[in-house]
Amino acid sequence: MQLTTVEIATILGAAETSGNTQQYKGTACGYSIDSRSIQRGDLFFALRGPRFDGHEFVPQAFERGAIAAVVRQGYEAVEAENSSALIHVGDPAQALQQLARTVRQRWTGRLIGITGSTGKTTTKEMLSAVLETRFRVLKSEGNLNNHLGVPLTLLRLTPKTEVAVVEMGMSAAGEIASLASIAAPQTGVVTNVAPVHLEFFDSIDSIALAKRELIDHLQPPEVAVLNQDDDRVRRFREGFRGQVATFGFSEGADYRALRVRPSSTLDGKHFETDFEVQGPDHLGWFSIPLAGRHNVENALAAIACGNLLGIAPGEMRTALRTFRLPGKRMEILHLQGNITVINDSYNSNPLAMERMIETLSSWPAAGQKIIVAGEMLELGPSSAEWHRHIGRECTRAGINYLIAVQGDADYFLEGAREAGLPPDRMKFFPTARDAGRYCLSIVHSGDVVLVKGSRGAKLEEAIDVLGGAPGKPMWQD
Repeated sequence: MQLTTVEIATILGAAETSGNTQQYKGTACGYSIDSRSIQRGDLFFALRGPRFDGHEFVPQAFERGAIAAVVRQGYEAVEAENSSALIHVGDPAQALQQLARTVRQRWTGRLIGITGSTGKTTTKEMLSAVLETRFRVLKSEGNLNNHLGVPLTLLRLTPKTEVAVVEMGMSAAGEIASLASIAAPQTGVVTNVAPVHLEFFDSIDSIALAKRELIDHLQPPEVAVLNQDDDRVRRFREGFRGQVATFGFSEGADYRALRVRPSSTLDGKHFETDFEVQGPDHLGWFSIPLAGRHNVENALAAIACGNLLGIAPGEMRTALRTFRLPGKRMEILHLQGNITVINDSYNSNPLAMERMIETLSSWPAAGQKIIVAGEMLELGPSSAEWHRHIGRECTRAGINYLIAVQGDADYFLEGAREAGLPPDRMKFFPTARDAGRYCLSIVHSGDVVLVKGSRGAKLEEAIDVLGGAPGKPMWQD
């Protein structure tokens, strides 16, 4: 939403402090917290973080064409000609949130907030694809789902935007409530609750309470879209006075998957999952270009929201059949020699790992099933046991090789060994590159390799090794 610098300074209280609005000129065309991404006409927020201070990059922002910079009180421009383009505030991060809150208050469309321990991004992408068949939609980009990312998303609202789909993450109690106070969602979607961020919570029930903050802070007309298969999420309807729509495989779900049929093309390079949905007026069969029952759950959430907003089943079928996920999430790659690699290296937690193990276990016509499993971070004191649990699940699912990467991932092997996986079928490596090299030495035609771990494990480096040296890619189209 384009605002003049005078409006921005007034909203942030800077004009009142300076007593001079004449110094502010022009209109902001965009908003950024990274001087490297500044486009001409953007407003730059100079944020201070644990490892950087955005004020050091104010000159670069102006060099790249920033129209103004939001800075802390007392900061002076290095270049005298830029001094009139500074908007002084007490805290630039709070100023970013305040500006986003004001933009959201001026916008009259419908905002859908999505949270959950897993599946947020996939659900957001599916739902956006469904809604784009009828509405002008704004969605969160990348991982912009925190106290900075959500405000930056809201600042991309325009008068023409009809629906916004905003992902909301958290690592502590109160964070989703804070995001909801800025974004003011009318619809809240909760995918699930799982052992994530246990470093910051004392139990999974505490995580559930933090996720419920989205439902507790919905604005009229409130609609809660809840996972019927998750006991904790299902209970979010208790005490909620708005409309509730549930989804899942369980009996009683308003949008229920009755039958699921995974399939792949004859060459094995494309995967689809067909599923039948029973809902209001019976919605019928749908197809998504992804594997796994968990992705069917994500699609059910999108179908529920789409149906509530009047999207026809036929339009939703087309949208879901053709949508695509961002990279590193269920990305199916193919090595020369008929080898499939599932790149799900964007992030990981115990529930997400369980679901991907299930997906790999049921992969059609797979030879060896190999997992390159990176450490799962932020699990606190229970980290070792959660890693052992996943190792046991790998063995029970019939995985042929388990390759563990970094830190507590060594406990994957302990659990797998306890469950009976032979020692020569498991290996630990401190780096993803070493793991990738070992994987190349054991993989054969027809094998399927799952690569998954927390971002800190840098499993994209294993993907690089599997793909070959720069300039000599081994990937096939």
